[in-house]
Amino acid sequence: MSNIRNVTENELAAQRAIMAELQERSASLPQQPLAWVDTYGCQQNEADSEYIRGMLREMGYGFTESEAEADLIVVNTCAVRGHAELRALGNVGALSHTKRAKPGQRIALCGCMVQQPHMMDKIRQSFPYVDLVFGTHELWRFPELLRRMYAPHKGRIFEARQIDGERVEGLPVLRGTGVRAWLPIMYGCNNFCSYCIVPYVRGRERSRSPEAILQEARCLIEAGYQEIYLLGQNVNSYGKDLGLGKDFSYLLEEINKMDGDFVLRFMTSHPKDASPRLFDTMAACEKVERHIHLPFQSGNDRVLKAMNRCYDGAKYRSQVEYARSRMPDIAITSDIIVGFPGETDEEFEDTLRMVEDVRFDMLFTFLYSPRVGTPAASMPDEASKEQKQARFDRLLEAQNRISAEMQAAHVGNTYRVLIDGEGDKPGRLTARSTHNRLIHLEGPKELIGTFRDVKITDSTTWSLSAQLL
Repeated sequence: MSNIRNVTENELAAQRAIMAELQERSASLPQQPLAWVDTYGCQQNEADSEYIRGMLREMGYGFTESEAEADLIVVNTCAVRGHAELRALGNVGALSHTKRAKPGQRIALCGCMVQQPHMMDKIRQSFPYVDLVFGTHELWRFPELLRRMYAPHKGRIFEARQIDGERVEGLPVLRGTGVRAWLPIMYGCNNFCSYCIVPYVRGRERSRSPEAILQEARCLIEAGYQEIYLLGQNVNSYGKDLGLGKDFSYLLEEINKMDGDFVLRFMTSHPKDASPRLFDTMAACEKVERHIHLPFQSGNDRVLKAMNRCYDGAKYRSQVEYARSRMPDIAITSDIIVGFPGETDEEFEDTLRMVEDVRFDMLFTFLYSPRVGTPAASMPDEASKEQKQARFDRLLEAQNRISAEMQAAHVGNTYRVLIDGEGDKPGRLTARSTHNRLIHLEGPKELIGTFRDVKITDSTTWSLSAQLL
């Protein structure tokens, strides 16, 4: 049974007092201190970094994207695959040069990677110039930890409680200036897929109260954000821990009713909890975009069972069939792990068949990456790296062909899109369709943040081209 508590108002008040104290410290310096928050990993990490920036702003910091200028560097790390850890550690290694050039600079590491005890030990031993390391459960205590870091003669600080998690509301947040806003609705995960480190580093599922989520959504709409992304490790299980009878579909319905010109997206969905009610709700809500990311990971039932995914291929196919019956134009994207321990060539063929049968709009494909402490890391595996790479290449070839065909089918169609940014060339803009497809078009940058009708004129495997109507 999980042991999750709510952080009290008195505890948050203590953190706010520390923020005020550090704001006075910042104001007493010859010039405003600058912080750089460098983020790796998923959208949840992006949302966490917005809380970090919010607290830093309250503590008197300005912001820079230059490690050479920064007085404080905060690196928010990811642990979902080995490559993400190596990339973060490589970049942290390079920071030794900036700190040597600027001796007063302070470096903090946080996030999923450092929540793992073996990675905490590695940083302690191999990165002596890192001043502060704190895990995912310490985010709300960041002001307290920062004050300790600046206290004289305290030494380096390492904090990463191994707990089920806590519910926290009321942290300051500093969001980006674009059209998109991240809105976390829950934290943690209860699924314990055998390959996944997330439940160990993020804790158990903790749903935010529906009142807090809906109030934040109203504020985002009033602030002018036009693409609101609801975030959770498994949004389909939202509310189960609250016992209020208000599920994820309830949130979609309530936000959809709110006044304003905006669209609603979400991720990630777990197939074991994706119900007909979810697809019915998506079909009925005009502001909910016609896209779902529904990871299936493997097309073979034995592998799915070894992964502890709690569904089989038949269930997944039936979900896709029902979703498309309710929304014929829905875009379905997914994740696949190639080379899971014990996967045979014959079992991989089942995955290829699933890809050919379902015809995903896009896939995020990964070679299996062992995570210390997960059951899969100790499973026997006879396949060679070369065999796994050959499977991976076949999967990419099949999906690239399917993606190109799916993209080409949109040429000639007209869509209402949200123009969300500047393109890679002067006079070029980017936009997203209801299917979450990337669209390139010509137009003035004053159109950013507006909805416009466009006609699709061309396609590639990864994007569409369009002209304004």
